[in-house]
Amino acid sequence: MNPPTDRPSSTVRHFYDDLAADYDLMYADWEASIARQAAALSALIGGTVDCGDKAVALDVLDCSCGIGTQALGLAARGYRVTGSDLSPVAVVRAAKEAASRGLTLPVTAADMTKLPFRDGSFDVVVCADNSLPHLLTPKAVLAALGEMRRVLRPGGVLLLSTRPYDRLRRERPVSTPAQVREGEGGRVVTFQLWHWKPDGERYDLEHFQLLPTAPADHETAAATETETAAGDGWNVRRRRTSYWALSQDQLVEFTTRAGLREPVWHEPDESGFFQPVLVARRPEAVAKVTGHDHI
Repeated sequence: MNPPTDRPSSTVRHFYDDLAADYDLMYADWEASIARQAAALSALIGGTVDCGDKAVALDVLDCSCGIGTQALGLAARGYRVTGSDLSPVAVVRAAKEAASRGLTLPVTAADMTKLPFRDGSFDVVVCADNSLPHLLTPKAVLAALGEMRRVLRPGGVLLLSTRPYDRLRRERPVSTPAQVREGEGGRVVTFQLWHWKPDGERYDLEHFQLLPTAPADHETAAATETETAAGDGWNVRRRRTSYWALSQDQLVEFTTRAGLREPVWHEPDESGFFQPVLVARRPEAVAKVTGHDHI
């Protein structure tokens, strides 16, 4: 079997460029999710970083901000948040969402393996919502974690969330339950098909969204029996990407090799966040780089 290779970043970027306009439709209530996730992440930050009640004193990088699901909520709670993401379309939407809420959220399009920020720029780096597993090789994962460590100040912390892959690798699901968003235009249905690779760790994902057709479109479809059978009043959007289902032990090893310390997993029933969150710290003192830690 050939060793895994990373897909070009342009492939992942295209996936999220195409999804940016519809990303919030995956949530039953996106606004509620923004607030709920920010509360959970803020509690984890407060339990790790000595900031008292002054969240505004902390500089936070959301290095996979997408359209702003985590960044917007943290900015609303008083953190000085900067957003970056591989998708330029997504970060433009994040900036517009922030402006519409009266929030300050500078954004930039950037690959997390090559972050365009100075060393020691942030107190906290957030990489949430299963973003890191888009990187399919140890070299790429270590490069990204090394960049997150580099832009952290001494004593700063990384919050990294993924799907619960220890369980999912045992179960190897082939699909996800349908999520239904009720809106003024009708129901939007989102679900995924998973195609596992022979290594049992990596999988290709097909992301489907069924959006109701506009009335004029529906009338047009109804006029043609074949089109009605194929669409039945739905616009079907299909997107494809790949993931590495990294176990918790693998991620602890990678964060340690990248020079981060004190890695601790926080499960959803403890943290209130919807995915397991790994919290790790950049050491206060500059550690001597060993052969083991060199990337």
